[in-house]
Amino acid sequence: MSAGQTDTRRHDGPPADDLVGIGFGPANLALAIAIEEHNAHRGGARALRATFTERQGDFGWHQGMLLAGATMQVSFLKDLATMRDPGSRFTFLRYLHEQGRLADFINQKSFFPTRIEFHDYLRWCAAMVAERVRYGQEVHAIRAPETEGPVDTLEVLTRPAGAPGDESILRAHNVVVGTGLRPRIPEGLSTGPHVWHSRDLLFRAGSLGDRPHRRFAVVGSGQSAAEAAEFLHREFPDAEVCAVFTRYGYSPADDSPFANRIFDPAAVDDFYSAPDEVKQSLLDYHANTNYSVVDAELIEQLYRTVYQEKVAGAERLRILNTTALEAVEDLDHGVRLVVRRLITSQTETLDCDAVVLATGYQPSDPRELLGPLADECLTDGRGRLRIGRDHRLATSPRVRAGIYVQGSAAQHSHGITSSLLSTLAVRAGELCDALLLDRAERDPEDGTARREIAADDDIAVPA
Repeated sequence: MSAGQTDTRRHDGPPADDLVGIGFGPANLALAIAIEEHNAHRGGARALRATFTERQGDFGWHQGMLLAGATMQVSFLKDLATMRDPGSRFTFLRYLHEQGRLADFINQKSFFPTRIEFHDYLRWCAAMVAERVRYGQEVHAIRAPETEGPVDTLEVLTRPAGAPGDESILRAHNVVVGTGLRPRIPEGLSTGPHVWHSRDLLFRAGSLGDRPHRRFAVVGSGQSAAEAAEFLHREFPDAEVCAVFTRYGYSPADDSPFANRIFDPAAVDDFYSAPDEVKQSLLDYHANTNYSVVDAELIEQLYRTVYQEKVAGAERLRILNTTALEAVEDLDHGVRLVVRRLITSQTETLDCDAVVLATGYQPSDPRELLGPLADECLTDGRGRLRIGRDHRLATSPRVRAGIYVQGSAAQHSHGITSSLLSTLAVRAGELCDALLLDRAERDPEDGTARREIAADDDIAVPA
């Protein structure tokens, strides 16, 4: 602060929370549930004070891809609570029981609910912890209080999402950044009325007006791309759908039992302790469990469609394999694509009503919110954040407040499950334990509380 300036930050009012969670997708929802259940069992002075912020006006998870009939790629047992506490009131089975569908679901003989049903389960969970969440609030910065000494609390600056409004400041001893992934858009392109990322598919397709070209294109070769192609082919029976990708064909996801062990909670421990070269090998070996792959059943369905249309002599689903997207040009009522065949170098022009970019997502960097605090975060020899096993960023000794991360920012340290649902419940328990330990360490005079935490919550509390 320069001379003559006045610090307008107010630090009066209620004490700092134990936690402010930034973003309220499934990861921080699982954490809110773990905290809720801890407080219900321990309560009183042992309760953790937590507030979460979410830029959306209500809970929603990939709503633009809640396609009819699309199923989850993960077992319902890997919900937000079961693997941490099978007796939790927040399990998917408890949800089914309360909805009166438990017997019906069992009769399906399936571990994989539809995405629509699982989203309803997530909203059911979110409604039970809604009092902890400030919806419609966007975090634009995390900063340290104006002090020369140790940083024991952090200030989280929020403002109304998408509209002007007063800035609010939330104070906490810890923050958990769980802001999710951002759509990956190919270089040189931008989304618009006729160029969509797959995350907006339902919203955009439902509002599409004139369709003079009777054609769509879907760029990408992963699960979202295959689902988008199937959806457009089904919903627009008068239109041609061109699937454009550089591979020779869709590759099946490896969901075999031994490969699936990479998603076990124990695999996180193994990955974290492995040498860097082993970590990279594991990510390379098992990328086909999640990245740029498609469920075998959907692949077979799309192939049957292509073959049956060939037999009928009316091919609406075109698979443009070994084909790259060269250019995109806006038209008055659509979009023009130029694609190039990689083998022959021949080009083809496709005038489309819309193109869907099923080109995946990219991680958000927590340092983007940290401002000057980012310089206090320690990195490894490759410039990556150093992250403890408890998901806490390693920082300079000056920063005593905890900065934790959930999501793909931790993939290099914690493995492939970092941005997936598989270990959310267990990770939420680990984070809750870390917050309890932080509470005990901030109150070293209260030895009784420290012993109770160690005994009741099975946490290794240092002397």
